Amino acid sequence: MRNLILNTDSYKTSHFLQYPVGTKYVSSYIESRGGAFDETVFFGLQAFLKEYLSKPITREDIDEAEVVCLAHGVPFNREGWDYILEAYKGFLPIEIEAVPEGTRFATRNVLVQVVNTDPKCAWLTSYIETALLRAVWYPTTVATVSNACRRIIARYLEETADDLSGLPFKLHDFGARGASSEETAAIGGLAHLVSFQGTDTLSAIMAARRYYNADMAGFSIPAAEHSTITSWGRDGETEAYANMLKQFGGEGRLVAVVSDSYDLWNAIDNLWGGSLKEQVQTMGGTLVVRPDSGDPVEIVPQAIERLMASFGYRTNLQGYKVLPDCVRLIQGDGVSVKSIEAILEAMKRRGLSADNVAFGMGGALLQKVNRDTQRFAMKASAICTEYWQDVFKDPKTDPGKRSKAGRLALIRDEEGNFKTVRRDSVSERDNCLVTVFRNGTLMGEYNLTEIRARAAE
Repeated sequence: MRNLILNTDSYKTSHFLQYPVGTKYVSSYIESRGGAFDETVFFGLQAFLKEYLSKPITREDIDEAEVVCLAHGVPFNREGWDYILEAYKGFLPIEIEAVPEGTRFATRNVLVQVVNTDPKCAWLTSYIETALLRAVWYPTTVATVSNACRRIIARYLEETADDLSGLPFKLHDFGARGASSEETAAIGGLAHLVSFQGTDTLSAIMAARRYYNADMAGFSIPAAEHSTITSWGRDGETEAYANMLKQFGGEGRLVAVVSDSYDLWNAIDNLWGGSLKEQVQTMGGTLVVRPDSGDPVEIVPQAIERLMASFGYRTNLQGYKVLPDCVRLIQGDGVSVKSIEAILEAMKRRGLSADNVAFGMGGALLQKVNRDTQRFAMKASAICTEYWQDVFKDPKTDPGKRSKAGRLALIRDEEGNFKTVRRDSVSERDNCLVTVFRNGTLMGEYNLTEIRARAAE
């Protein structure tokens, strides 16, 4: 599965025979053509460059690819791959430019531009489209979804809380088990960590360490699941909760306990707010109650109000009610961009501060996205024979798929907004695209700290 030559679509193997005679260079670009969000947060390319393109192909890779392709019924460019192995020691002779990772800007702008650096390898630019586009669209889409959630939560904190200090931990990644693979969980979970610091996806922590020089990119707390509560039996529910406080409570500590195994309202009113109330109030830390069923727009405000009935509340400077520090709530079921806003709006209408709640997001964060969420595409925009010529598509049946023409650059206009222009119309100094890879070498490196700062601008 790690043979880069076979990390493509079958039909790509025949394309080396399809370009005009004399083609020396092909330049292609990646963009989001619109979609669910008007902006994108670019992220994830560096992980792909380190994991895949910084490692050379081998003779064994070529031999295997030839056998597979010919048996599969498609041509194989043995001469081309042998040339790359001999002339470049197996590293791909391509140059990749990209906007700095973490940049948030309007869709329909160039994100990445790639061109072959050897005239004998003009076919290579589009050959890597499958792997390169996938490496860009998925983490960028997840980073965009996560950042959209951050901006919604920040807005409600600004309106109903005294400060935004809790924002980095207001959305927790619950998505590892719902992702299609561990690599998906790692890359998508890491993309979430561009905007937040709460996660239960350990694979994302490891990806941050390996690809973005982050020793510890995210944090979690001890938490119960239904099995650790229901294993005590219905009659032992109080003891199960008490055990959580005993094992994980303490000064400055947080512990999350799923509380709907049988009857959420009984758990809040009579267990947490009754027999266990004194333990919650005196343990020195924070109990985080987790509902896990029902309509969250109705459940969350009601659960907070019931907790307030038992534990009291204060009114903050904005005039909204806040639970005491010993208790909070996390909603991890049915959470999406839309439901987060709906829940927070329902809370606001009832005079409840966004400080009272955090969210856990699973499938809607890491899995319920696809290439069309932000309408990603990689297209050739220029070829060079004796000179550069524009290449583009302009389908009459779908004008929205019209692609850009020419070698491209990304600039900031007079108002500071990003704008895609022709490369030959601006100086290199004004071009915001940065060369990040050339002929097997990473040309620069971003760490997660600077990426987070850029995304928060």
